[in-house]
Amino acid sequence: MHIKREFWGLLFFFLTVGSFTSAESNKIIVVPLKGAVSPATAETILGSLAEAKRTGATALVIKIDTPGGLLTSTREIVQGILNSPVPVIAYVAPAGAQCASAGTFIALACPVLAMAPGTNIGAAHPVSPMGKLDETMEKKVVNDTVSYITTLAVQWNRNKEWAEKAVRESVSINEHQALRLKVADLTAENLNDLLTKIDGKILRLPSGVITLKTKGVPVEEIIPNLRHRILQSVSDPNIAYLLLLFGILGIWAEFSTPGIGFPGIVGFICLLLAFYGLSALPVNIAGVALIFIAVGFFVLEAHTPMFGLLGLGGIVALLFGSLFLIRPYSYLRVSRISYVAASLVFALLIFAIATFAFKSQRRKVTTGKEGLLGEIGEARTDLAPEGTVYVHGEYWTARSLDNSPIKQGEKVKVEKISGRTLLVTRCRE
Repeated sequence: MHIKREFWGLLFFFLTVGSFTSAESNKIIVVPLKGAVSPATAETILGSLAEAKRTGATALVIKIDTPGGLLTSTREIVQGILNSPVPVIAYVAPAGAQCASAGTFIALACPVLAMAPGTNIGAAHPVSPMGKLDETMEKKVVNDTVSYITTLAVQWNRNKEWAEKAVRESVSINEHQALRLKVADLTAENLNDLLTKIDGKILRLPSGVITLKTKGVPVEEIIPNLRHRILQSVSDPNIAYLLLLFGILGIWAEFSTPGIGFPGIVGFICLLLAFYGLSALPVNIAGVALIFIAVGFFVLEAHTPMFGLLGLGGIVALLFGSLFLIRPYSYLRVSRISYVAASLVFALLIFAIATFAFKSQRRKVTTGKEGLLGEIGEARTDLAPEGTVYVHGEYWTARSLDNSPIKQGEKVKVEKISGRTLLVTRCRE
C-alpha cells in the first residue's frame, strides 16, 4: 500500500513538472500600439497579455507610436499591465515615433520604459470629447488625471513632478531629456539592442521579484488581424471624416435616385464605421451638428431643387463643420487637405445638379407644360399620396390626384401640373 502511494505520488510529480515545462515558452512577445488608442487597441493588447500569461512568455514588449486616444481604453490597458504576471516593456519606436497623451499613461504603467532615438513622450493634458468644459469641471478632470498619472510614475520610481507637468502644462520631451529626468529607463537603437540592454534587470512585480533573461530569446511579433486593422484604421480622424462624407454621399444618392438601394446601404455602413471612429476622438458637437445640417441641405436640394442655393448652404455648413469637427489643439485632427478636397467634390456635385436643373427648366419652357400632360411614367417611391415619379427622362415630385395610394413600380399618368409637382393618377391598362 505504501509502495503504491509513492508510485502515484511520483507519477503526479512528473506529470505536474511536465505540464509546467510545456507551459514555459521562453519567448518574448512584441505587440504594436500604432495610431489612436481605441477599443480595438485595448482588445489587441489585453489579448496579447492573456497570451503571454497562458504561454509563460519571458516578457511582453509594447511598441508604441500613438498620438493619444480614448481614456476608457487607456485605463483598460493600464489595468491589464499593472496586473500582469508577465513583465511588460514599453518601447517608444521606431525613430520618429511619438508617445503622446494616452500613450504616456500606458508607457508609465510599464515596469520598463525604453525610447528609440528621435522619439518623444508627454502632452498628456486631458481632452474632453464633448468640447470645452466649464472651469470647475475641467479642474476636477485635470486633478483626477494628475493623481492617476503620478500614481503610475511612483509605481516604478519615475519622475512624478514631470508626470504632473505632462498633464497640467502638456509638456513633451525627447528621449535624451526623458532619460535625464528619470522618465525613461533607457534608450535603445532597435529591438535587439533593447533586449540586450535589459537582460539581467531585476524587477519587483506584484507577483514577486524576477530577473529578466531576454538576451538571445526568440521574439514573436503579434500581427493584428483584419478585424482589428479595420477598426483601428477608422479611428484615424482623416479616415473617419472621409467615411462620414462617403456615408453622407451614399444617403444623398439614395434620396436623389430612390429605389436603387445600393448607395443607401453603402452610405449607412460608412456612417456606422465613421461613428465608431469618431467615438475614440475628441469630437466637437458643433462640428457634428454643422455636418448634419449640411446633410439636410443636400437632401432638400436633391428633393426640391433650388438651383444650387440649398447645396451652396450645405457646402458652407460642411466646410465649417469639418473645421470644427475635431478639437484644434488635439494631436488628433482632420488635415486641411481632407476637408478642402471634400468640400470641392461636394461643390462640383452641387454645381452639376444646379446645371441639370437649369437645363431642365429651359427644356420645359421650350416644350411647355403641355408636353408633360398625358405622359406615362413610373412611380419610383410609394405615393401616399406624395412621392417621386420618373417621367419623360426626369425625376419629379408627384402627388396622387385623388389622394389614393400608388405603389412603387406602378405606371402613372400625368393629369395636371401644380408648380413643380405633378398630379398623377394610376395608369389603367
